[in-house]
Amino acid sequence: MEEQQHFDELLFIAKQEKLAKSVKIHNEFNDINTIAGVDVAYNEQSSEVVGAITVLNADTLEVLEVQTSIEPISFPYIPGLFSFREVPPLLNAFNKLTIVPDLIVCDGHGIAHPRRFGLACHLGVTLDIPTIGCGKTKLLGEFKELAKHRGATSNLMDRAEIIGKVLRTQDNIKPVYVSIGHKVSLDTAVEWVLKLASKYRLPETTRQADQLVNKTLKKHREKTYEKT
Repeated sequence: MEEQQHFDELLFIAKQEKLAKSVKIHNEFNDINTIAGVDVAYNEQSSEVVGAITVLNADTLEVLEVQTSIEPISFPYIPGLFSFREVPPLLNAFNKLTIVPDLIVCDGHGIAHPRRFGLACHLGVTLDIPTIGCGKTKLLGEFKELAKHRGATSNLMDRAEIIGKVLRTQDNIKPVYVSIGHKVSLDTAVEWVLKLASKYRLPETTRQADQLVNKTLKKHREKTYEKT
């Protein structure tokens, strides 16, 4: 069983490395009128995962549409391969949308990943939609300390390669970690995250998706509890 599990893990690592070659690191989009935020949450008691997506007006940040999906966890917990757990419910939520977003911001990493294929890359390549990774914490890499003011950045480096930007979105608060997902340059990704984080540390896309996924998970747990 252990050999089979090890083999399966190597199989998905190979798939990840192959898909990483499809990531486009330059801007390939026209006007950005709508932006989506995505997030996932787990109900470990029922072995289910919740995927949530919120679509916002790119100028006003008004929420235009929300969709969720709750389903059984379909992939084991393997560090570095989380996107294989999280993309399926996000795709199912995405497929319910009536508004196809022009850009997606993920609560996770893009190429700032050991194999340069985090959640933002996986989702972007699968949907063929421009995607940005914006992580709350660093997955890997090193960076020089950045200034304390909003808009300050520092290169996130791994083996002499720039894999992202460390960005301070508000004065004197912890930075976020921005990286390319798909069809968006790093500079453009930083510009959008800064624009979307006009009041808080996290971009409004992430805040709205996080609130939606937690609200959905809470309601689902309450219904599950009532049935038991």
